[in-house]
Amino acid sequence: MNYFIGLDSGGTFMKAALLDSNGQQIAIAKVSAKVLNEQQGWVERALDDLWSDAKSAIVKLLQSVDIAAADIKGLSISAQGKGVYLLDKKGENLRNGIISSDSRSLGIVKKWQEDKIPEAIYPMTLQTLWTGHPVSIVRWLKDNEEENYRQIGAILMAHDYLRYRLTGNIAAELTNISESNFFNATSGEYDPELLRMFGIEEVFSALPPIIKPDELAGYVTQKVAEETGLEAGTPVFGGLFDVVSTAICSGINANENTLNYVTGTWAVTSGIATGIPSESDIKESNYNYVYGHYVLDKQYIIHDASPTSASNYEWFHDYLGKDGEIDHQTNQQLVSELPAAASELFFVPFLYGSNMGLGIKAGFYGLQAHHTKGHLIQAIWEGILFCHNLHLDRMRVRFPRASVLRVTGGTTTSEVWMQMLADLTGMSVEIPSIEETGSLGAALMAMVGVGEYASIELGLAAMNIQTKRIEPNPRHYHAYQHKYQRYLQLVNLFKEFESKAFESKQFEKA
Repeated sequence: MNYFIGLDSGGTFMKAALLDSNGQQIAIAKVSAKVLNEQQGWVERALDDLWSDAKSAIVKLLQSVDIAAADIKGLSISAQGKGVYLLDKKGENLRNGIISSDSRSLGIVKKWQEDKIPEAIYPMTLQTLWTGHPVSIVRWLKDNEEENYRQIGAILMAHDYLRYRLTGNIAAELTNISESNFFNATSGEYDPELLRMFGIEEVFSALPPIIKPDELAGYVTQKVAEETGLEAGTPVFGGLFDVVSTAICSGINANENTLNYVTGTWAVTSGIATGIPSESDIKESNYNYVYGHYVLDKQYIIHDASPTSASNYEWFHDYLGKDGEIDHQTNQQLVSELPAAASELFFVPFLYGSNMGLGIKAGFYGLQAHHTKGHLIQAIWEGILFCHNLHLDRMRVRFPRASVLRVTGGTTTSEVWMQMLADLTGMSVEIPSIEETGSLGAALMAMVGVGEYASIELGLAAMNIQTKRIEPNPRHYHAYQHKYQRYLQLVNLFKEFESKAFESKQFEKA
């Protein structure tokens, strides 16, 4: 039997999974990700810590199994998208990595919005523009860290950086870099005109060569082999944007009947389409959908996303759990005992960002003395689902025939939460029997890369992934939809408050 490693670099954990060529997970190792929050809106990772976490996960994985390193035929990586991980002109770490949930460039993005830059770039990039995009962060560096900006030698994303440390080769992977706003969706290449529009044309030469997900990127170096237990010369492949990885493993395709729902650090709703919109399609559309390259030729992943998902629940672990851990079973029981959507308590899950306007913050509203711990948990779960539902509302305009949600992420272990999702949306919920979609998707790229399978489709078919189905309770649909509409009204009030606060700060500066 041949074996493959899928490395998954997420917002909470670094995971390394060992899978056989049938897609069966043999073992997995997890290391808590070290994240730095030293100023409001700043979310960083020390690059050496990121690499140390990856090495630790690999070492821990290999020590847990009795399998020879020579039997591991390939390795690949799935990771968070966006953000910036920089090398200097000598190939050394330049500064801490800046994660996609970082919002330090808020003022820059607001100015770009005033100047109609998002509307100008969309026909070129098929991307929206927000604080976590590499272009926003790089522009912030130009304005605030001039020396670091001058020293930029390579602009990478998380899996690009880890691949560099494994192999010594610099490259940018297609599914991730195609959503960077450096990339022209029509030409399929970097576009210097885009960099000029963002005022960062000086870094064009720092954009790395682009490789495909299943393309050979290099080999594990001797030094890395000595540090991890891997065999020197093990092939390393391009890898995936984690949103693409979960979409692959969920089994969605271009028939447009099924959407992928990711309930992890980010709330993501994805669908697959063939081709990109024409200029006339863009003009006629009432919403700018995000298009990124998919793993299959001439197919694109369309998704709507925000950092408003389960991480907002996990943040409360010190308050809702014991000994630093959330007691999910107890919390689930508390919520199941409450009437559906009957509480007047609301939670806005914007601890790490918003999907209804820049700079809106998280908070509870409607809290009264009679509310219990169960009410708090229920409000948190509802708020997260409401954020997801905003993305779903947008995506159902683009995919009007969609009737099924394929859900992936940590929350799928909660039957109560998943039933709430089905009841709110009125859609069937299907949960694939996959513990770690990021690791499996990455490992599948290695399997195809070495020729274990002739294609991604054949690999998935051979793995025969089963799903569990949850049907909506129609008696609860209207209650959830009513509360959802009230939630939207509440967030609009938050948005108005934040907008006036921002204007006041700008006036004080002037």
